[in-house]
Amino acid sequence: MELRTIGYFVAVADAGSVSAATQITHVTQPSLSRQLRQLEKELGLELFTRRDGRLVLAPAGRQFLPAARELLVRAEATRAAAAQIRAGGLPTLTVAAPPVTLNDVVAPFFATWGAEDPMPRVQALNAADEYGDLDRGADLVIGTRPPPETLAGMRVAALPVSAYVRPDHPLAGRVEVLLDELLAHELLVPTPDSHARRAFDAAAERAGLPVRLAEFSTSHVAQAVAAAGRGVAVVSDDPRYGLRQLAIRTSAGEALQIVLHAAWQPHHHGARQIAAVAGRLRRFVRERYTPA
Repeated sequence: MELRTIGYFVAVADAGSVSAATQITHVTQPSLSRQLRQLEKELGLELFTRRDGRLVLAPAGRQFLPAARELLVRAEATRAAAAQIRAGGLPTLTVAAPPVTLNDVVAPFFATWGAEDPMPRVQALNAADEYGDLDRGADLVIGTRPPPETLAGMRVAALPVSAYVRPDHPLAGRVEVLLDELLAHELLVPTPDSHARRAFDAAAERAGLPVRLAEFSTSHVAQAVAAAGRGVAVVSDDPRYGLRQLAIRTSAGEALQIVLHAAWQPHHHGARQIAAVAGRLRRFVRERYTPA
């Protein structure tokens, strides 16, 4: 059963006769009649009956007609999707990123999109194999490691890992704190699979000082416990619960931060559009997170 033959059936049903349908289909009357008989044979249905020298839809034909129309509509939508893909278009765009990045960077970025943009999709990043997600359904990955040379990419942002304290905490009146000072406090941190935690652990190891830590499954909970006055949250997401945000600096004066990289397959059919999205994300992050 071919789509072309289904189209002939619908054309004859709409025109009311084979001769009238030839003007629409540009197929000769004998050929059109032959293909309708073949369709009836393939379906095992009587689609038309003859009445007063003209074709009339049989009961089976009337029931089959809506399904035939739907099939043709779906086929046309499929052709349009293929044409869009050939032109480098992306009806959808799947972004893989760490959970905090999805919540605090990617989701606000999506909120700025318009109707002309792809439908966004997200998936949680596999921290152990960040750029392997490009082989697991992601069109664009936002990772913390520089992508390999085989991928296209760009540096998107450097986001701070911050200390969050209650307004009545001794550190609350400051805008930054040295890591050495911070290590004297009870610290509330996410689990080691968090990028913020890995950045903090590396800096603390270099400092060579003892650390008092309480781990939490999410950075939101770490901030909530800090709001309860039980310590200082060290996370990379936006402030919550009325906490004050302090920049963290090492003894060398370097800011504690996470660098985000965007990467995609250079031979992706929508590579040009993905690169444009990555560039827009970079501008968005700079405008949102860079102090005036």
